Amino acid sequence: MTQSDPSLPFQKLRVLEFTHAVMGPSAGLILADMGAEVIHIEPPGGDPTRRLKGFGAGYFSFFNRNKKSLAIDLKREQGRDAVLELAKTADVVLENFGPGTMDRLGLGWENLRAVNPALIYCAMKGFLSGPYEQRHAMDEVAQMMGGLAYMTGPPGQPLRAGASVIDIAGGMFAVIAVQAALLERTRTGRGRFVKSALFETTAFMMGQHMAYAAVTGAPAPPMPARVSAWSVYRAFPTRSGELVFIGIVSEKHWTRFCRVFDRADLLADPRFRDNNTRIEHREALLPDLEAMIARFDKQEILRRCAEAAIPFAPVSRPEDLFDDPQLNSGPGLLSTALPGGARAKLPRLPIEMTGANLGLRCDPPEVGAHNREILAELGYGPEQIEALAGSGPP
Repeated sequence: MTQSDPSLPFQKLRVLEFTHAVMGPSAGLILADMGAEVIHIEPPGGDPTRRLKGFGAGYFSFFNRNKKSLAIDLKREQGRDAVLELAKTADVVLENFGPGTMDRLGLGWENLRAVNPALIYCAMKGFLSGPYEQRHAMDEVAQMMGGLAYMTGPPGQPLRAGASVIDIAGGMFAVIAVQAALLERTRTGRGRFVKSALFETTAFMMGQHMAYAAVTGAPAPPMPARVSAWSVYRAFPTRSGELVFIGIVSEKHWTRFCRVFDRADLLADPRFRDNNTRIEHREALLPDLEAMIARFDKQEILRRCAEAAIPFAPVSRPEDLFDDPQLNSGPGLLSTALPGGARAKLPRLPIEMTGANLGLRCDPPEVGAHNREILAELGYGPEQIEALAGSGPP
């Protein structure tokens, strides 16, 4: 598959990606899907993310499509020199290694802007500038200390979110900063250092809860313990025990809900005449609705909620998304190569752009798949290319 698509907005943008795990690769994925040439720079043995087991088994396959791989030993002078030459041709550098790592390698912001003053250098770390900036952090660390785990679990049981939401959001903020710096460069011709971080990303997400505490003068309750602003806004078990979420957030919703379930009695009951009175009498209302919904199977509940045109959702598992009609009705899932040669349908970038196909142009690359192409462009011969990959003499 070709990597070139003139319809994509970041065509001709070259990105050097010194990343691993999720935060950095997610930023690179967004830029790559939007057309940038993203070169994933990894050690000769391969990015350790490729070999993760457990919860990390799918990281590399998902976050590294549409990229090239350059396997090179950055601990050797020849490897660093090659990257410095490559940096002269780049528009953006992404890195999410531990604090100080890139500087120790001689590839930090000061080193690279000396050879390319127009370079945008994006560092993704645990913390922005401040007393914590030298600490190492992971997604879960940020969720715990930033209040997200407290808000997700029931009281006294902090619980991390069910995906690497802070890593991915931190990567998204990195892309926002990169885009802003690229726009500025069109006016000034100069590059810029930009940075995003896990902790501050979490704090930003907690802003609404911080504002709640400031406005009300009361601590923000964890989400499972909150009193919703809506009288019906929760998951209900169906006859089979499967769960369906139902949200009723207007009086029109309430009227249509009662009509499709033949509950004129609820409409006539003064205790339930509007949202606030329904909240006051939720101890009577919610058990009634639970008993009613439990008489139907999941598909019938979904059908009636769709007829009522109210917010609703089956409570799905990740595996259920492979067969989701919405995702499969168009290019919402991309058939992507997995380790061992199998393929799986994985989500595309959740953006639509007129005339642009933000799809799969190449599968996640094998280690060093593009060494010859990239290094030959810089003028290296075959023997030098082999040596730089770590398979020849230093």
